[in-house]
Amino acid sequence: MRRFYLLAGVCVALMSCTAPKEESASLKLIDAVDFSHVQIKDGFWSPRLERHTSVTLPVCIDQIENQTGRIRNFENAARGEGEHSGIFFDDSDVYKALEGMAYSLINHPDAALEAKADEWIDKFAAAQQPDGYLNTYYTLTGLDRRWTNMDKHEMYCAGHLIEAAVAYYQATGKRKLLEVSMGMVEHMMSVFGPGKRHWVPGHEEIELALVKLYGVTHDARYLDFADWLLGERGQGFGSKGDEGTWNPAYYQDDRPVREMTDIGGHAVRSMYLYCGMADVAALKHDTTYIAALHRLWDDVVLRNMYITGGIGSSRHNEGFTEDYDLPNLEAYCETCASVGMVLWNWRMNQLTGDGKYIDVLERSMYNGALAGISLAGDRFFYVNPLESAGNHHREAWYGCACCPSQISRFLPSIGNYIYGLSREALWVNLYIGNEADIPLGKASLPVQMQTDMPWGGLVKLTLMKDFDRAIHLRLPSWSSKNSVRINGEEQTYSVQNGYAVLKRHWKAGDVVTLTLDTSVQVVAAHPLVKADEGKRAIQRGPLVYCAEEVDNKNYDSMQLSATTTFTGSFNATLLDGVETIQATTGENTITLIPYYAWDNREAGRMKVWLDYK
Repeated sequence: MRRFYLLAGVCVALMSCTAPKEESASLKLIDAVDFSHVQIKDGFWSPRLERHTSVTLPVCIDQIENQTGRIRNFENAARGEGEHSGIFFDDSDVYKALEGMAYSLINHPDAALEAKADEWIDKFAAAQQPDGYLNTYYTLTGLDRRWTNMDKHEMYCAGHLIEAAVAYYQATGKRKLLEVSMGMVEHMMSVFGPGKRHWVPGHEEIELALVKLYGVTHDARYLDFADWLLGERGQGFGSKGDEGTWNPAYYQDDRPVREMTDIGGHAVRSMYLYCGMADVAALKHDTTYIAALHRLWDDVVLRNMYITGGIGSSRHNEGFTEDYDLPNLEAYCETCASVGMVLWNWRMNQLTGDGKYIDVLERSMYNGALAGISLAGDRFFYVNPLESAGNHHREAWYGCACCPSQISRFLPSIGNYIYGLSREALWVNLYIGNEADIPLGKASLPVQMQTDMPWGGLVKLTLMKDFDRAIHLRLPSWSSKNSVRINGEEQTYSVQNGYAVLKRHWKAGDVVTLTLDTSVQVVAAHPLVKADEGKRAIQRGPLVYCAEEVDNKNYDSMQLSATTTFTGSFNATLLDGVETIQATTGENTITLIPYYAWDNREAGRMKVWLDYK
């Protein structure tokens, strides 16, 4: 057992800050290895991906087609008649679900699923206006009102359209949706830009999506438009027209993005903004964006992040109040925001080569994001509190269904986060069993990874070809005792920014074995987090644990102390197989399960932070 001090939700080991990289030919130190080159073969993740295909996607399709009016909005828009049902941004849910379908098709081809996607795409294309505009809300309620309220999510929906189009093009080679998305972008650029109208997207997303579109088209105008939109913030241009008062802080519009120091307003919007800033900075060589992102990262992670990697403590604004305000029962922690933390920290790692960003990515992925979907794959959390009175449960869908559709596109893409590649090294970030064929220019490097993570700390990486670059193995902040062997021989190694650096000429068949320490950690919060005074949380490996009432008849009297002992055991029949932890103090024993698995049995109370006497 080890005891750690937690600073607003992240171990002190994460506090080191890497200075911004000097401007060079490229600001991106590492290129991600796309998940299309990675086949997940993992005891923990493979069953979840199988359920994504067999359960989650069919649930999303059924909700969109049969239970809600989301697909009908496109049909009505194509006919030019009928009512718009639902919320003004519901188009985005359909696009995100399609993106998830596309990602599934990349590694799991399915003719029926592809035919369903083509059917939807035909409906999108039919609903597009002659000038390229595509938004069913305004098409059905009055095109004369379009582009009058910056909070009506027109560019947000367009961004998810673009992401879905790029994903489907990459999965199938089909360009129809890509052409539709480009038509919408051409329309937007005809209205907005230098010398034209100002615009501040109320919900960020378009910025990062435009960079993705640039990536497949190489049309620099799309990148320039993303950069222009970032520059519109903090200039006093934000407006809701005649539909209300614009709140600059809520919309990340209270100062220019290069001057930002503290996260504020809506959590998900902030995450998408930071992703867009990172993407544009990498391609525009703009170190001023990077400097701002470093300041913002410190504020988010050191003062405003939960131990689960969740962010956004306030239900009032789905975001932030003041530093260290991290209530547990009232925590908001939207699932979309946890996925956003994965996306942002992934980009920061590529820019810097610093493992601290993968530490946060992993924390958010295994806890804040994974809790957002039931073990069966058919129910979802929008809000992820760290304590429950027994009345908070996943639901089959939501009127605002951003989180189910977000999870549907996130899960099949987790292979994105395992490997990175630079001119000097292969970077191994996450330990998830897989077989990968890593592109190396005109050649490739086949590798295999076997691991018992997250339950154990054994990782074996086998190289299937000769290889002349270094290998950087991430050493997670939760593991203080690590060992590295090559072909069974213990190695000494240098540590650089949280990675073990291994340099040699690699031969086909070489096996790198990494052993990590997954013993129990007892974690204390920063003293300024008033909600966690006199409390401790339990973490084991990347997993945060919680206590559910169903396992603990002594729920009201549960407490830990300095004399508490911890024992773990794997139960293959419980919650799809979990390592439980028994925390024993005298005659009192508390049973803990991974946080991601809570609320999958009978209703009852739950807490992450336990009294400590």
